[in-house]
Amino acid sequence: MTKIAVLIPCYNEGKAIYKVVQDFKSQLPEAQIYVYDNNSNDNTIAEAKRAGAIVRLEPRQGKGHVVRSMFANIEADVYLMVDGDGTYDFSRARELVNTLLENQLDMVIGVRVEKTETAHRAGHKFGNQLFNFALKVLFQSNFKDIFSGYRAFSKRMVKSFPAISNGFDIETELSVFALNLKLAVKEIDTDFFDRIAGTQSKLSTFKDGFKIGLRMLALFKDFRPFLLFSIISAILVASGLILGVQVIQEFIQTGLVPRLPTAVLSVGFSVVGFLSFACGLILDSMGNQRRENLRLHYLRN
Repeated sequence: MTKIAVLIPCYNEGKAIYKVVQDFKSQLPEAQIYVYDNNSNDNTIAEAKRAGAIVRLEPRQGKGHVVRSMFANIEADVYLMVDGDGTYDFSRARELVNTLLENQLDMVIGVRVEKTETAHRAGHKFGNQLFNFALKVLFQSNFKDIFSGYRAFSKRMVKSFPAISNGFDIETELSVFALNLKLAVKEIDTDFFDRIAGTQSKLSTFKDGFKIGLRMLALFKDFRPFLLFSIISAILVASGLILGVQVIQEFIQTGLVPRLPTAVLSVGFSVVGFLSFACGLILDSMGNQRRENLRLHYLRN
């Protein structure tokens, strides 16, 4: 029998968590439902226990820490992760799990389709569109909703995922990890509702958006270093050439270099540009080796 684990990261969701647990129990009665509390100061733990969930604690603040603990400590064949705020369509839980199993996928993402105009805060909606576009440009992604918290995973993916992120950038890392290893992924449209009355989003539009942007750039450096350093190299070499054109013209006409600082700066830009290109080649070779090691680790699970 396939062992299913429903993973619910929680922080101050006391008004929503009972219903969320009960809803997923009704759809997946054979699953074990885990609520990981992240230092809530309301009645989240009591409500989760009352609903029949297995409650565990993660003292390190941040969703990334919670996901890392869940993935490391829970054993199952299929993992279904969902936020504890009651905004996701629980009735599609079985479909996500079955899609994963029947198609031998590594991840199925529930793409959020808003049922009301207020389901998404304006800043969050714009940020989601912006980062989806950035991921498409940087990593050739076709994902429509990289920040969805509603996902089904294979055991292979969960047990090979390094989980470096600490906060809400964990979804970005999951998406890039799947792209980097060319894992089998599918997206399914799912309804997305308003939060339950009395609850509020823990995501800060600007603070967390800045962290997510930095994480995306760091992942770009790690997984596509040749492209990154080639761009830097091209900018530096072009700057050196632009600065050096007039210096070379004056030298040809007069045999002198009256703009010595400009000449030095031009040569400096060009040298650093070529060094950047060489660094990109070296890091790309190292990145390929890292990708092979990750793939082998994935296959061993």
